[in-house]
Amino acid sequence: MYSLRILIVEDEPLIAVTIETALKKQGFTVIGDAENHEEAIQAIQGQKPDLVLLDIKLAGEKDGIDLAIDLDARNIPYLFLTSQTDPHTIDRVKQTHPLGFIVKPFTEAGLRSNIELAWHKLSTTKDDFLLFKSEGETYKLNQKEILYLKAFDNYCFVVTKDHKYLVPKTLKHTSQGLNPTHFVKPHRSYTVNLRRVSKITSDSLLIEDTLIPLSSANRESIKERLSTA
Repeated sequence: MYSLRILIVEDEPLIAVTIETALKKQGFTVIGDAENHEEAIQAIQGQKPDLVLLDIKLAGEKDGIDLAIDLDARNIPYLFLTSQTDPHTIDRVKQTHPLGFIVKPFTEAGLRSNIELAWHKLSTTKDDFLLFKSEGETYKLNQKEILYLKAFDNYCFVVTKDHKYLVPKTLKHTSQGLNPTHFVKPHRSYTVNLRRVSKITSDSLLIEDTLIPLSSANRESIKERLSTA
């Protein structure tokens, strides 16, 4: 398989070394390790890992679940490393979207199989992604999450249910990275995700609580597209 570039986030140095040794023996690439939330964010921004192995219990005010929420926002896959199974921890974990869990203590073979199975599942079920920069950060966004794009002079906005990213590229340029099966222009200033349209009228589309203008020239073709979106 592709040699995944893995970041280890673990506050116990001996365990971190053990994990790194095991991963390297199994053919993975370890790009570094971090002991806390701040170090992990710096390493992620600088190294761009494919996958993060993330201990739930970390040194500092923010733990692994806090970091997991940040990773979800950045669309970076991760696996939890944990020995914590108390109800409070489990309830907080439900707010996150890990690829899975590796329970301590673990074997070298178990570590590898958990990583390979999780990555295979991601690779076979993931949708298209849109890669873009916004405010100095690079994002890899699952296109299913995108509601619409909106032109803003020579920039555009990429809008999801929870975020609004300002992208320093035109709508036309940014839209070229979208899957044309699911995205269409109802109006010269918008590109919309047909899967997120809940209503169509004579002059608009409804996505969540936002009305998107619909030109008369595009109405019939989009109505037809919506029937198969």
